[in-house]
Amino acid sequence: MGFIIGLLTFLLVLDCAMLILLVLIQLPKKDAGAGLAFGAGASDALFGAGSGNVLTKITKYATVAFFILAFVLAVIQRHRSTSSTTEFERRLSQPAAAPALPATTPVGGTAPSAPQVVSNAAAPAAVATNLLSVPAPANTNAPAK
Repeated sequence: MGFIIGLLTFLLVLDCAMLILLVLIQLPKKDAGAGLAFGAGASDALFGAGSGNVLTKITKYATVAFFILAFVLAVIQRHRSTSSTTEFERRLSQPAAAPALPATTPVGGTAPSAPQVVSNAAAPAAVATNLLSVPAPANTNAPAK
């Protein structure tokens, strides 16, 4: 879907550039100025006095292509934004697996019968308890009385 959107966007940008160049290349009619938009010469300017030359025909086709591409891209983007969650969002919503702790054997040399799981939340409390139970070292550099 992303490739199609990218391709259509590229075509839309090319169409825009072509439309800009086509409009800049064309020569204005003598009596089709902005001041005559509501005057007698306006009917020729608005509805066309004749078949027109090749540039005006290409401009009409490029304009129709612009509107069609813009509409199709809008529909595709709307469908994509209202669709279900993407794979990336699904992976983010899944709970992360806890990393496995390495197995250690006790001092006696026998392995424990059941694996012990230590959660990360309990680790600071266990460390703090162990630190509190350690006796303070004797001060050997104290001056004699």
